[in-house]
Amino acid sequence: MYFFCSPFVFVWEQRRLGEAFINLQNNTLSRAELSSGEGKVKNVHYGDLLVIFSEVLNVKKEELPTIKDESIISKYKESFLKNGDIVMADTAEDETVGKCTEIEGLTEEIVISGLHTIPYRPQSKFAPRYLGYYLNSAYYHDQLLPLTQGIKVSSISKTSLKSTYISYPKSLVEQGKIGNFFNYLDHLITLHQRKSL
Repeated sequence: MYFFCSPFVFVWEQRRLGEAFINLQNNTLSRAELSSGEGKVKNVHYGDLLVIFSEVLNVKKEELPTIKDESIISKYKESFLKNGDIVMADTAEDETVGKCTEIEGLTEEIVISGLHTIPYRPQSKFAPRYLGYYLNSAYYHDQLLPLTQGIKVSSISKTSLKSTYISYPKSLVEQGKIGNFFNYLDHLITLHQRKSL
């Protein structure tokens, strides 16, 4: 099955993360301050990001905790997540620090980034799913390991992340083919796992 061209056929670009993305505001609500269904505002919690969510988070298909106190909506209005935004975990108990997910499936929902996460918005357009898979690749994640701090709990700072590099095809079509290819692989893996149960 043909998904994308040889990397020698199209032009790739490399930029620092700090140049390619703007940082949005996250909240600092603990799990105890969240609810399982009540409330208009959905929350991307770092624990779910590390353990449950995959490279792409479809907010219509996944169950996200909600925020009980709706008075905070106005405080985070400028940081409501949009399709294509990235949410990254800035702390973990192992080398998964820096794991991220790309937001998709948003229509009317209000979703904000939670405790121990860093939400990013690309400054230019990327094809859906490309960033979610790229930023979770070993190629990118290996840049994070020397930048993490801590012994029992690892963390990474926004300042350190700004210095990392992202690479991408200039062509949105090629980005889309790469994102769709890895999404197709994920789908196949899920099907095989269900059959083996």
